[in-house]
Amino acid sequence: MIKAVAVFAVRCVIVVLLLGFLADAQTRPQRIISLVPAATEILFAVGAGPRVVAVSSYDREPAAVNDLPRVGALIDPNVERILSLKPDLVVVYGTQHDLKTQLDRAGIPHTAFTHGGLPDVTAAIRAIGARTGDGAQAETVAKEIEQSLAAVARRVAGRPRPRTLLVFGREPGTLRNMYASGGKGFLHDMLHTAGAENVFADQLRESVQVTTEMLLTLRPDVVLELHSAEGQADVSAWQSLPSLPAVRDQRVIVLSGSELMVPGPRVGRAAERFARVLHPGAF
Repeated sequence: MIKAVAVFAVRCVIVVLLLGFLADAQTRPQRIISLVPAATEILFAVGAGPRVVAVSSYDREPAAVNDLPRVGALIDPNVERILSLKPDLVVVYGTQHDLKTQLDRAGIPHTAFTHGGLPDVTAAIRAIGARTGDGAQAETVAKEIEQSLAAVARRVAGRPRPRTLLVFGREPGTLRNMYASGGKGFLHDMLHTAGAENVFADQLRESVQVTTEMLLTLRPDVVLELHSAEGQADVSAWQSLPSLPAVRDQRVIVLSGSELMVPGPRVGRAAERFARVLHPGAF
C-alpha cells in the first residue's frame, strides 16, 4: 500500500511538471523577430535562438542568422514582411515609434531594445530573457559578463591610465569624418574598464565628431581604432600628424572584430581585448 501511494505521488509530480512545462511553452513567444543586431545576439545567448524567425538587414552573429529572412532595419523596416511571418514578439529599437504603432494595430506584441552603458547591456539581457521566458539563462549570461568585466578591471587596477582616443569610424585613407567615443555609453565604459582615460570623457554623449584641431589639442597617448571586420586596418593616414604622441610613439592600435561595437553578450570579451593592447604587461 505504501509503495502504491509513493508511485502515485511520483506520477502526480511528473504530471504537474509536464503541465507546467506545457503552460510555459504556450505563454513563451514562439515566433520572434529582431530588428536589432545586439538583441539578436542576446536572444541566441539566452536560449531563444531556435524561436527567432527573422532578423534585421545588418545581423551577422551568430552564424545561424545567415539562414533567416531579413526584414529591414532601423530606418527601413519591412512591415509587410514582418506581418506575413506572423510573429508573436518583435524586438524593435526604442525610437521606432511608427513601427510600434503599426504592430499595436496588428495586435502583435513588441518590446523595445535600448542601451546606454555596460550596466544597461546586462539589464537588457535580463529584460529580454524575462520577456521570452528564458530568465534563468539570461541571469547566467548577465552574471558571466559582469564577472568577466570585473576580472578585466582587477587586471589593470593600479596601472597608469593612458589618455586614449577611441575611434569607431572615419573616411578610409584620411582623417576626415572621424567619429570617436564620447564620455558616456558602452564603448566609453569598456575603455574605462580596460584601464584607459577617454580623452573625450568630458563630452557626455556617446559619439563625438573629431577634427584635426581637436586631435592636436587633446594629444592622445594612444589611438585605439575599431573596425567591425578584418582587412579594414589602414593607419597610414595617421602619419600626417607626426607630432601626436600616439603617432610619435607608435601607439596607433587597430582592433578588428564584430564584437567590438555591439552592445550585446560579447562586451566582456571586447573589454578584455581593449585591456590586452592597452596593458599587455597585465596579461
